[in-house]
Amino acid sequence: MSDQEKDMTARTEAEEVAEAVETEETATTTEEAVSEEAATDKETEKASKIEEKQAKKKEKADKKKDKAKEKIDELEDKVKRQLAEFENFRNRSEKEKAAMFDMGAKSIVEKVLPVVDNFERGLTNAPEGDAFADGMKMIYKQLITELDAVGVKPIEAVGCEFNPELHNAVMQVESEEFESGIVAQELQKGYMYRDTVVRHSMVAVVS
Repeated sequence: MSDQEKDMTARTEAEEVAEAVETEETATTTEEAVSEEAATDKETEKASKIEEKQAKKKEKADKKKDKAKEKIDELEDKVKRQLAEFENFRNRSEKEKAAMFDMGAKSIVEKVLPVVDNFERGLTNAPEGDAFADGMKMIYKQLITELDAVGVKPIEAVGCEFNPELHNAVMQVESEEFESGIVAQELQKGYMYRDTVVRHSMVAVVS
């Protein structure tokens, strides 16, 4: 074999070796790239699973929080309704108690009024300067003062327009002093306890 042929053979072998090395390097690079890509995919998949797990945890926590809030709202509503019911009960009890008190007071006033009437009749003909009569006048004045203090007041009658809610007309009279429909005479004094009529005034009305 000539030297030229030897050189060509050596060059060919060198090229083949170089090509083999290049091919091997390319394969290694490709394997590394595939390996890196696979590793990246695994990392991505792992991160995705972690995110999914965290999302489920958050969803579970949110559901638990919503249930707790719903329970709290329910309890608050229940407490508010109970407080409202208690307030209504308290107001109703106070009204009933006040009504019972007024009813009892009115009943007592009705029983006391005949005593007041008798005082007035007796004092009408009482002699002036009589010590006993003066003592009775003082007791009568004290009685009227105490009745006034608890809200018992006489109903105005003479000179007022007849009012069936306050006056009880038992007769009609002629009068030059008052016009028709005006109370000319009071036959029995009427009284009110606060805003309630205890006894109507018995009156004579101008015809």
